Amino acid sequence: MNDTSGSTHNPADKVSRRQSHRRRMVAIIPSLFTLGNAVCGFGCITYAAKVGPEGTTPYDLYFAALLIFAAMVFDALDGPVARLARQTSEFGAHLDSLSDAISFGVAPAFLMLKFSPVLFHPRVVWVIAVLYLLCALMRLARFNVAQDDEPAHEHFRGLPSPAAAGMVASLVIIAPGLQRLTAPEMRESAQRMGELLISATSTALPLVTLIVACLMVSRIRYPHVVNQLFRGRHTYRHFVKLIFALVIVFAIHELAIPVVLFCFVIASPLRALWARGVALRGAGKPAVSADLPRL
Repeated sequence: MNDTSGSTHNPADKVSRRQSHRRRMVAIIPSLFTLGNAVCGFGCITYAAKVGPEGTTPYDLYFAALLIFAAMVFDALDGPVARLARQTSEFGAHLDSLSDAISFGVAPAFLMLKFSPVLFHPRVVWVIAVLYLLCALMRLARFNVAQDDEPAHEHFRGLPSPAAAGMVASLVIIAPGLQRLTAPEMRESAQRMGELLISATSTALPLVTLIVACLMVSRIRYPHVVNQLFRGRHTYRHFVKLIFALVIVFAIHELAIPVVLFCFVIASPLRALWARGVALRGAGKPAVSADLPRL
């Protein structure tokens, strides 16, 4: 007499195992996006390291800079994918910060070292790169500690590290387009403009790196662009900003990336300075007594 009560061929057990396996596979997807971020950062470092000390052309670092923007795409998608799959976890948050440290901390600093002009002393450029790296690490550590203060995540305190890395990479990524202006078939005025822009871009890169490093550890509030565009309510100003960015892209093409990022980087500090000036102006006005007649 056969006893089949303990049989392992129970259909309910098969369905349960299949569902458990499917949940594990879904849970891996957000982590794959986060690891894709880290892979792009490491690829940027690897590609930039191939550049020799004898000098570079604008195309040598072009793909290295592109990989930073690819890392930004992965970083922007891993959070929404995790929420869509209902797989948000503390492990994913820590993995995201470690990947950001590579892609938006080490990679931009190393890229700037390779692209920096000869008129800056190498030690000065190295110090700026180290300061940028330290500020990026402190920015990420502060975000991990303080991210529960604003559950909606509509604002950042300090410039986000992806925006800082994008600002650095954008000045590298436009170099091939500027180099085309200096081609022999171009007009002489275009060649002079191209040479001027190339010189200005390469000279400004270490200074821009230093500025965005300081903004990362500042207390200035920056909007969370991804969350404000795809989560919560959309205001009229959000659509105006989006249209403004699209107009810039269609108008100036290759220069659109640094211009849009520059507007994002500088808008919040200017807004903070304006608000402080208005507050100081209001505090300096003498109070009008209620007992005095008003004219």
